[in-house]
Amino acid sequence: MSGAPGDAAARSGTRGWRAWVAGARPRTLPAALVPVVVGTAVAHASGRIVWWHAALALVVALAMQVGTNYANDYSDGVRGTDEVRVGPVRLVAGGIASPRAVKRAAVATFATGAIAGLALSIATSPWLVLVGAASIAAGWLYTGGPRPYGYMGLGELFVFVFFGLVATVGTSYVASGRVTALAVVASVPVGLLAVALLVVNNLRDIPTDARSGKRTLAVLLGDRATRRSYAAVVALAVAFSAVAAVWRPFALLGLVAAVAALRPARVVLGGASGRDLVPALQMTGALQIVFGALLALGIAL
Repeated sequence: MSGAPGDAAARSGTRGWRAWVAGARPRTLPAALVPVVVGTAVAHASGRIVWWHAALALVVALAMQVGTNYANDYSDGVRGTDEVRVGPVRLVAGGIASPRAVKRAAVATFATGAIAGLALSIATSPWLVLVGAASIAAGWLYTGGPRPYGYMGLGELFVFVFFGLVATVGTSYVASGRVTALAVVASVPVGLLAVALLVVNNLRDIPTDARSGKRTLAVLLGDRATRRSYAAVVALAVAFSAVAAVWRPFALLGLVAAVAALRPARVVLGGASGRDLVPALQMTGALQIVFGALLALGIAL
């Protein structure tokens, strides 16, 4: 379809391995990286850490994120909900790769994470097999299956659970062998910032999602309420550093990230739409990294 991002990518020569890298949506990777960094810091603070476990947790998290991105590309592409979209390269909708090839890429990436997760479960607890299976199912069913939960306004809830609670507490557990209150508390702002990234992404896509019948939470709330929810989620995430400071006082360093939160919040609250929201997405990803690094440093000190 003329005007689709994938078509533009094809015309500009985005093919081969570059297209697959773009289709993996590397700008979403902070959502996988930050919980592992923070969870590792929590494990370090406990005085007991197995570094190779933390490294494998990072492999699992990145594989789950990239696998989910490929799975979404495949499912949205075959449903036709990505035919007109402002944003990153869509491999299927843009005609850059066949649905079968993208599906295979999703399965292969999930399998990589599953193998790393299986090694962790053997080294720590067999219960991790169930956690891993649930994570893969959540990644696939976001836009796949007969009733994708991403089309029912539940995407933000699952992102908070799996890229906040599960990833952060899970990393802390496999690295230290214990689940602590600090790990649970630290997972809250991490999850909220992952939600913020999805909120601004879905805000950008409200017009096209509404036309294609994709009922994201942004579509259900509407433009104005979605913008306010973005600001509220970001503010709450940064402020939650003060709660973590009950256990580790230097966790207050996370409050410094408020400076990095001002620019994307101004863009979102200022009424930017369509492609003009792409910088807000980039800045939200940067905010995740800055906040995660500051919070992890404060917890580790």
